[in-house]
Amino acid sequence: MSTTEFTHLTVLLNEAVEALNIQANGIYVDGTFGRGGHSRKILSQLGDQGRLVVFDKDPQAIAVATALAAQDARVSVVHQGFSNLDSALDELGIEKVDGLLLDLGISSPQIDDGSRGFSFRFDAPLDMRMDTSRGLTAAQWLAQAEEQDIAEVIKTYGEERFNRQIARAIVARRDEDPITTTGQLAALTAQVVRTRERGQDPATRTFQAIRIFINRELEEVKQILPQAIARLNPRGRLAVIAFHSLEDRIVKQYFKSLVEKPKLPRWVMVKDEDLPQPPIELMGKAIKPSEQEVKANPRSRSAIMRVAQRTETV
Repeated sequence: MSTTEFTHLTVLLNEAVEALNIQANGIYVDGTFGRGGHSRKILSQLGDQGRLVVFDKDPQAIAVATALAAQDARVSVVHQGFSNLDSALDELGIEKVDGLLLDLGISSPQIDDGSRGFSFRFDAPLDMRMDTSRGLTAAQWLAQAEEQDIAEVIKTYGEERFNRQIARAIVARRDEDPITTTGQLAALTAQVVRTRERGQDPATRTFQAIRIFINRELEEVKQILPQAIARLNPRGRLAVIAFHSLEDRIVKQYFKSLVEKPKLPRWVMVKDEDLPQPPIELMGKAIKPSEQEVKANPRSRSAIMRVAQRTETV
């Protein structure tokens, strides 16, 4: 499969790179390389002594990143999820960075390549792994998971109110015939989910939930945030683009926990300036795509970016 066969429109391209406040000789991390839209923009603003470390799980994305690195010595490629930030930077001999960008969720090439098994629009093997070189496929997990666990995943990660009915149908079906394709799962879900939001396929929430679970997407977000903040130089920035409420809630709550000052008893006589300085400060309000971007790329509609800057407290 060609790595350039499917197009990917980079969401919040200019806004995200601008948020990083690129320093010519700084060190930056693109935690989700994808097809390199953000990375190339960052590189265009880096000087000869600048450095960019790119992460991705997807072998196809890594192939594109490796080709870029072959042409640009400033690029280092890590074929791992971004939750491995600490170990990867240690291996590269990097202690601190000046900025880190995370563009969460699934990329357009992954959705549009039917063979990857992410979309109910194509009948293909039920894979759903971002990294096809390791881990259980969605089909393998559905073949062995307990009914209660399937229901919990669909409820937690898909916020699907018919989660128990779907799980029951999956278990009943697999006893007769294994569920191995996206078409089988989509058809089964459609039989169970009788009502759905206008314009939304009955399988949308179930596919989202299983994909998030298989790739440990929310767990990785929780793991990367403290690593990223700890690795930032003073005035270094972390920009995170989320595409659904579960991801954004994690980012929003974590940032909030770091900027809140400690609550002391009323009788403690301490001036605000004498309190410990928060490790980060928020850089303005959350940023969403413009109307023009949404019109050009409807998939950007749900994107929201939050930016934090490391304070002098290290």
